[in-house]
Amino acid sequence: MTAATIARLRVKLDDVEPVVLRRIEVPLTIRLDRLHLVLQAAMGWSNSHLYEIRARDVGWGTPDPYYDFGDGPLDARKARLVDVLEDVGARSLTYLYDFGDGWEHSVRIERFFNAVPGLTYPRLVEAVGRCPPEDVGGPWGYRKFRDALADPNDEEHDETLQWIGDHFDPTNANGRILAEAVDSLARKWTRRASTRKRS
Repeated sequence: MTAATIARLRVKLDDVEPVVLRRIEVPLTIRLDRLHLVLQAAMGWSNSHLYEIRARDVGWGTPDPYYDFGDGPLDARKARLVDVLEDVGARSLTYLYDFGDGWEHSVRIERFFNAVPGLTYPRLVEAVGRCPPEDVGGPWGYRKFRDALADPNDEEHDETLQWIGDHFDPTNANGRILAEAVDSLARKWTRRASTRKRS
């Protein structure tokens, strides 16, 4: 595989109905800290909590120098997707976001292919289902949130409506907005790479 190899990833938010699924295409050489940012943009999360990307029993994230006693995650800035796949031998990853709410995503590599000339990567190619709101309480809290929204007689209905601030359709992924967020990362990283090459 070359530096121009692209990986198509299928990302599914676990334990959530209706299904929340994304397909993204990323350079195989992407650093894991950047993969985290792509996952945030593609899912619709706000990047306001800790994360960890796991392959088998190894995890990468943001190490905490004050609380890391050797059992915390490895530095995601120092690992690339290709290295993880080769070193660990995995074709699937787990992406954990917000350790309090416990959002777990199953990430499966569907295929590899050569980059298409003229396209920038990463790219969002499919978005199904809307991401739950931040700080809703994980999959269990999200079920409770949806039940309260759907039932005007639920004692938390009015409070939940006021909290969400607008109509919440769990089936509408807002794919165009998510694709623009991912594309914004691709443009930013492409500009930085071309600026470094000219220097």
